[in-house]
This record gives sequence, structure tokens and C-alpha cells, in this order.
Amino acid sequence: MNMHDVAKRGLVLLGCGKMGSAMLAGWLRNGLPAASIWVIDPHPSEWLRKQGVNIGGALPQSPAIVVVAVKPQMMAEALPDVKSLGGGATLVISVAAGTPLALFEDMLGENTPIIRAMPNTPAAIGRGITALIGNGDTGESDLDLAEALLLAVGQVVRLESEDQMDAVTAVSGSGPAYVFHLIETLAAAGVAQGLPADLAMDLAKATVGGAGELAETADDDPAQLRVNVTSPNGTTQAALEVLMDDETGFGPLLRRAVAAAADRSRELGRG
Repeated sequence: MNMHDVAKRGLVLLGCGKMGSAMLAGWLRNGLPAASIWVIDPHPSEWLRKQGVNIGGALPQSPAIVVVAVKPQMMAEALPDVKSLGGGATLVISVAAGTPLALFEDMLGENTPIIRAMPNTPAAIGRGITALIGNGDTGESDLDLAEALLLAVGQVVRLESEDQMDAVTAVSGSGPAYVFHLIETLAAAGVAQGLPADLAMDLAKATVGGAGELAETADDDPAQLRVNVTSPNGTTQAALEVLMDDETGFGPLLRRAVAAAADRSRELGRG
């Protein structure tokens, strides 16, 4: 199956909130015909109504893909005839956080190819990163197709096993919030040193945004980039001696934070 098949047989998007809207905008931008897309959402936004896609109504008999962007318990409500999508003709891609493949397999029955994906919120500006894992019924072409769809909102990586998804959730799924908090606290620290709040926030946002882009595009790895900006006995070194402290610095703090998020993800996955 390829994008031509998707255009011909149709794609059903279940849920069009922030993540659903980001994906839909990317697909339309990349040339998937609006007429080939069916969206099921109880409260369609003004933006969605203007996109020319099918909203509600009768679905195609055998769509190429169903993308689940709501919790699976909502899927049962929104698609009453969920079982008819099982059996292998339709590829199911879930971006529902904390929802294991087994739950979809129970709902859709045997031989259904299901891919679990974890995107993150920078998908809204095409700068997300999504991790994918397929069940035993997915083939390489299914993963290739899911990757092509999710490249519309950023980078894509493939996992080796589903149990890696909890760590991915804790690093990249929840990670944008850690960075937003870094911006907040960096700005507040600037205010504590005598800067006006607006100026401190402008400096913090641009510094974190610019450093992130540099880390993604530079040939050097982040450790080397850090070394490059650290003059011996200079101002950066003074700050890093605090941040890199073995007991109170960033390292142990982020390890604890990411472990807490991963543990919570495991709990949610167990229901």
C-alpha cells in the first residue's frame, strides 16, 4: 500500500484536536486530496470546516488507513462498527498516548495491522518527532506508509519493542514541557539579576530556541557545543559548575524527572 492507495481508498481521522489538526494540515500540505479524507469529531473547529474534507457522514467501506487521535474508548463510540475495520484490509495508526497495541488488537480482532505512534506538540509547527512501533501483523510497507504520513509533522524514528514507548513518552512526548519550564525559570533567574521581565523572557526564548536549532543542525554533538562556548574560568564555566554538579545538577534532576514520567506512563498503560 502507498499514498496513491490512500488517496484512492480514503483515510479516516478519528479526532481532530491539536494533534489531529496538525497531522491533517501536514497531509493536505503534502498533497493528499481533501476529498479522500474523512474526519470524525464531535465538535469540528472552524478551521476544520474550511479544509474541504468530509466531516462525519458515511465512511468508505474499506479505508486504507484509520488514524486514531482520541482515546480508544472514544473510538468505540465514534466508530460503532469498529470490528469491520479489523482483519487486515485497513491499517490502524494510533497516536493515543499510553494505549498499548494489545488494547486495539482486542477491539479490532485478529490479523489487524496496528501501529502505535507517539508524536509531540512541536508537530503543530512541523517540528515534531514521532516514534513508531507496529504489532506482529504489520509489514515493512505498513511502517513505511505510517512514516510517510507522520513525516508531515516532523521527524520519525522506529522502535525495536513496545516497552521502549514509556521512555520515549518521558523524553520526547513530555519533553517539550521540560523545555518550556527551562525557559520560564531562565527568564525568572534573569529577573532576579535585575532584568525587566519582558526582556528576560525574550532573551530566554531566543536562547533556548536558537540553541536547540544549533544542536539539531551543527556537525558537533551537544557535549562539544557546550565545550565550544565554555571559556576556561569564564562566566559559562561558573554556571556549569552549578548545573553539572553530580548531586544537585541537571543530570540527577532530569534522570529523576524522566523516570517519574516513564513510571507514570507504565501505570497508565496497565490501565
